[in-house]
Amino acid sequence: MIESIKFWGVVPAAGVGKRMQAGKPKQYLELAGKTVIEQTLTRLLRAGVFEVIAVAISQEDPYWPALDISRHEKILTATGGRERSDSVLSALKSIRDKAADNDWVLVHDAARPCITSADIQLLITSLRNDDVGGILALSSHDTLKSVQQGRIAGTLDRSHIWRALTPQMFRYGLLKDALEAAEGNPAVTDEASALELKGLQPKIVEGRPDNIKITRPEDLSLAQFYLEQQ
Repeated sequence: MIESIKFWGVVPAAGVGKRMQAGKPKQYLELAGKTVIEQTLTRLLRAGVFEVIAVAISQEDPYWPALDISRHEKILTATGGRERSDSVLSALKSIRDKAADNDWVLVHDAARPCITSADIQLLITSLRNDDVGGILALSSHDTLKSVQQGRIAGTLDRSHIWRALTPQMFRYGLLKDALEAAEGNPAVTDEASALELKGLQPKIVEGRPDNIKITRPEDLSLAQFYLEQQ
């Protein structure tokens, strides 16, 4: 009997997005007629690969329950944590009765609404036989400077620098163990960094440059442009 590997989605969405300087968390700002998180989840669902997408939401969040997508049959609400890694771990625990250790988990930012099905399929195709897993990323085309106290301390070799994107794709059991081992460690800023702390080397899969993360107010209009172009 051939083992059936399943794919699960995780979306940490408990952040407040202070840099947006808006009256609500950035995932609930309007983007092309929907909220940012609705656009993001619609894109993930459209890929047609996920058993369930676990969305980690703050317990004090008044916006999420009002969205129709929160009641979608493939959407599961989990309790968000203080840090991104806490939210991801909570989401993983919410599906522990359903997911097998060898299943794949794709973790995606709530504020990356321009993800395409093609990039999701590329990530899966590139990693499904990999021992570790990996992430979508972009090589750096800019000259990069190391800065100390507002002054340039040196120039970095950009050929070794990649910008981490999402989704980030790892085995359920491996990712859960790595996040549990790294709880409270400020060095864990994404899922790959938790795997790195275990001495593993996640693979890089080159993604699309329009898979932007909405961080500042001007990013909304850029995201709308990309959605229209796609």
